[in-house]
Amino acid sequence: MKLKNYALGKWVEGEGEGRPLFNAVTGEKIATSTSDGLDFKAMLEYGRTIGGPALRKMTFHDRARMLKALALHLNEKKSTFYAMSSATGATKGDSWIDIDGGIGNLFVYASKGRRELPDESFYIDGPPEAISKEGTFIGQHIAVPLEGVAVHINAFNFPCWGMLEKIAVNLLAGVPAIVKPATATSYLTELMVVEIIASGILPEGSLQLICGGVGDLLDHVNEQDVVTFTGSASTGRMLKSRPNIINNSVRFNMEADSLNFSLLGPEAGPGTEEFKLFIKEVAREMTVKAGQKCTAIRRTIVPDAMTEAVIEALKERLSGTKIGNPSVEGVRMGPLASLDQVADVKDKVAQLRTSCELVYGGTDDYEVVGADKEKGAFMPTTLLYCDDPFNKAEPHNIEAFGPVSTVMAYKTEDEAAELAKMGRGSLCGSIFTADNDFAKHMAINTAAQHGRLVFINKDSAGESTGHGSPLPHLVHGGPGRAGGGEEMGGIRGVFHYMQRTAIQASPTTLMKITNKYMPGAEQKEDVIHPFAKMFEELEVGETLVTHKRTVTETDVVNFANVSWDHFYAHTDATSLDETIFEKRVAHGYFVMSMAAGLFVHPKKGPVVANYGVEEFRFTKPVYPGMTLGVKLTCKQKTWKEKREDDKVATGEVKWQVEVYDEENETCAVGTILTLVKRKE
Repeated sequence: MKLKNYALGKWVEGEGEGRPLFNAVTGEKIATSTSDGLDFKAMLEYGRTIGGPALRKMTFHDRARMLKALALHLNEKKSTFYAMSSATGATKGDSWIDIDGGIGNLFVYASKGRRELPDESFYIDGPPEAISKEGTFIGQHIAVPLEGVAVHINAFNFPCWGMLEKIAVNLLAGVPAIVKPATATSYLTELMVVEIIASGILPEGSLQLICGGVGDLLDHVNEQDVVTFTGSASTGRMLKSRPNIINNSVRFNMEADSLNFSLLGPEAGPGTEEFKLFIKEVAREMTVKAGQKCTAIRRTIVPDAMTEAVIEALKERLSGTKIGNPSVEGVRMGPLASLDQVADVKDKVAQLRTSCELVYGGTDDYEVVGADKEKGAFMPTTLLYCDDPFNKAEPHNIEAFGPVSTVMAYKTEDEAAELAKMGRGSLCGSIFTADNDFAKHMAINTAAQHGRLVFINKDSAGESTGHGSPLPHLVHGGPGRAGGGEEMGGIRGVFHYMQRTAIQASPTTLMKITNKYMPGAEQKEDVIHPFAKMFEELEVGETLVTHKRTVTETDVVNFANVSWDHFYAHTDATSLDETIFEKRVAHGYFVMSMAAGLFVHPKKGPVVANYGVEEFRFTKPVYPGMTLGVKLTCKQKTWKEKREDDKVATGEVKWQVEVYDEENETCAVGTILTLVKRKE
């Protein structure tokens, strides 16, 4: 069977025989893979001219709903993916990380897109900036989708997750993708893309697939494209330094394999919960995906006095790990992805052994359950010990991308932090400690060299996601050797595929551009109360100017009694010496409540509920005798999807509430949120 590429809206076979791909367990040939003959320049143009415009016509909410639909569809096809995943050497647990974890990324970004991004095709980044004396010329940053293609060059270890965690972000941003999985396990990626394309959920041109080499693809990327790479640091540096990438200032996000660490706190001796958790986690990270994780623990850092205890505990734990065919009951670790990978890991172990002692595994004297270890890509768990980690560079420079870790010791807190940083940039570090002062020391002194730090003790372990689990909510990447990039990271990740632009204009012009009321913009009044209007009938900038009300001493006393807020500034005029107040002052929350009393429309109408205050600032003290009025302005509108249990269809309307006094000076300003009925 020859794998197919999906290019220019069609499934096509590459030219020639292609590279043979093998079952990691049995060694049997599965397929061949080649991308020879593909027009890579045309693929980029197809994404830019067909996929990009279709995605940019959609709002963030449209694209988020698209991701949810795709996640639900792939969930229904999981059994197909699991069946093929075993050929990569993955156990059921490994496959769960790859398949369910990848689909989970789609769900997370579908949710975050609807909750944290506007129902617009662009994003308003931060508040407006006042850049003129009278406020007639202001600035606002916005972010719009890049008009290029996201080129994803992925690693072999996660053929599903590696693709889904990246395209979830670029698709939400409104940018199409070309995915190039690592050839060795590309048959699983191809299977998933077949289902994605067959679903018809993504607009045409949103996703293309290369099963083979990238050819001259990177020679044709331009300033609107984004290239992401996951894999070895050496390959990443080679790609990043290509002349076309440099000359066009192409955004290049690199997530490279790194020498991640896990460290045991000085107080966490044998018998403590933290010691047990540490041993369990190190062994788990060595064996999950047979150690083929970019976040796997390569350096195991322990207090000097506990070195022997840790090594013995790890040996005991690892000795219970059955290696073999993932389909056999009780097998905890499958093979590596390929025989080439086995050869590479063995070579790296040999290099490590020039400065480290082999304390467990690492030889051919091991058993394989349900398979032939000569035909499959099997590798035993291997534990090394470095007796002088400050002077022997190998464990900090050489990564064996398999079930391999090196134990090393520290004597002081500063030595612990120094060892952690000697990997010169990693994706993740974990610290097992019950001493929060030590945790703080490690966080402050090691964060600069790590993309993520995980602190685990008996209190957090029950719900901890563990050392090596990147989450879509948080950045995945790291400095230095780890590549210097960031993937995912919640909504931060979306901005990797958008251009931030400063817009300078009058407030009214900016309001029209952004669909958001800007301070100083034109305010239109209508004879119809805005709370009597349906969602579609409201205009951004529409303003209600209320009648006015004079604040009295009785108001302040009554509000104090009703609210039980007896703060001295409201109730004791004799205690105001050396304060900012001239006399007894009205409660800020009374001013808010009074404002609502002035602007609320009492009759039943389209407003379903007032469900929150986003912000409120009190800018001038309000004293009894002052007369206040309110300007209620429609600030921003967001269409909301009607759910099955919703009785009516609604949209969210944000209102600016400005309270001003008889001198026309602002006393309070804030934003309230209402749900307003919309037309079905």
